Amino acid sequence: MELTVAGHRCRLGTGGRPFDPANSRWPPLLLIHGAANDRDAWLQVAGALATAGCAVLVPDLPGHGLSSGPPLRSIEALADWLPRLLDAAAVEQAILVGHSMGSLIALECAARHPQRVHRLALLGTSAPMPVAEALLSRAVAHPDRVLRMMNEYSLTQQFQLTGGTGHGIWGPGVTLAIMRRSPPGTLAIDLANCNHYARGLEAAAEVACPTLLLVARRDRMTPRRNLPALQSALRQVLRAEIPDCGHAMMNEQPQAVVEQLLSFLARPADASR
Repeated sequence: MELTVAGHRCRLGTGGRPFDPANSRWPPLLLIHGAANDRDAWLQVAGALATAGCAVLVPDLPGHGLSSGPPLRSIEALADWLPRLLDAAAVEQAILVGHSMGSLIALECAARHPQRVHRLALLGTSAPMPVAEALLSRAVAHPDRVLRMMNEYSLTQQFQLTGGTGHGIWGPGVTLAIMRRSPPGTLAIDLANCNHYARGLEAAAEVACPTLLLVARRDRMTPRRNLPALQSALRQVLRAEIPDCGHAMMNEQPQAVVEQLLSFLARPADASR
């Protein structure tokens, strides 16, 4: 699926099924990928959600994957881009599901554009989301070294050793391959966006819709110890954990991610904390 958003081409996935919100039990789910990623980071999750009857939109963010235009240079700019995408797709209100950098974009969008967000799910999140200066500088000069380091820290050792997904597919290689096809310079911009975003807790306090915090128990990129302040700032929050899983949860434990999202959608709006 392809749309024109803010004058640029936006390529989207739909979970392998036609995008049809009229036949969905819930408002459409907008799945937002993380740094140096694209829509294929959600491939297994999006397909399972679509099979479960959800209407799913999975965009390549500007300057990522097959979407044209330059990468946007702040979380706030990306958050303001999402309603323009929803307008192009003729969607009034969506459920935002963001992973890592995508979780910051979803959080900021829910604070800035509450009328467009029905529910919010933040996967592998942290607010703030600081990035080490060594990574920021190396992302410019030696991006592949940073990508390999990110891949190692995003997956559990067991998944890296066994491959995880079977059927001749090397799971860790999938994650790395997706990141490696990012256009030059994208990684450095994305990491800077995460590092510079300073109003996460303020945005969380402004979010009124039900929110899921989905945590991978063995996440080394956005560890659980960073969550208490964010969890306290959110008004209607449900926290769930996936055991034996690292940061790249959509690759390592896609079925668990789908089960947690469907369970969250089925909960009454006031069932929080």
